Amino acid sequence: MSRAARIPNLGGAKAFVLHRPHTTVQAITRQLSAIGLEAIECWPQLPAEALAADFVFFDADLGFDEQFPWKPGEAPMPLVALIGSEAPGRIEWALSHNADAQLLKPVGTAGVYSALLIARQSFEARKRLAGEIASLRQRVGERQTIVRAVAALSKGGDDDRAYAQLRSLAMSWQISVEEAARRIVAMTEEEDGDDQSHRA
Repeated sequence: MSRAARIPNLGGAKAFVLHRPHTTVQAITRQLSAIGLEAIECWPQLPAEALAADFVFFDADLGFDEQFPWKPGEAPMPLVALIGSEAPGRIEWALSHNADAQLLKPVGTAGVYSALLIARQSFEARKRLAGEIASLRQRVGERQTIVRAVAALSKGGDDDRAYAQLRSLAMSWQISVEEAARRIVAMTEEEDGDDQSHRA
């Protein structure tokens, strides 16, 4: 069984509430203040300083893409969707922005704290996963570069000997095998380009 996640201290964090003036906003800001967060109300758009926010609550019922200073799904902080209408199109729109948690309207005297914690954990997990995917893509790209370098060094001959030669070059250049492979591929492409220009 995995260790339970530690509950973070949210005191001093900054949350923007992107919602038209409404009792919902008052209920949220009261709860945020009680938890120790600074709440900033805004409508109809997020100001540029929202990019430094710790959380953003947004109205899923009347929201639109241009309200945000980032592309859908690329928020740099956890998002909490405020949902009053369960119309499929509105929920789909909130999902397109990768809402990390939700609060159903009308918001009462509770719910904000758990939404903050769920949003933070979901956002961190998504960021971690995106980092792992980027790392895997980079490794796949590096492997393809190594294969191309080995093919260039072997010139149709012994691949094992060519790979050993690549490793030997990396050691003598005091760089990683991946960096050595990039150099070999670049030199090969340069030579191919020179050959084609001479033929022309």
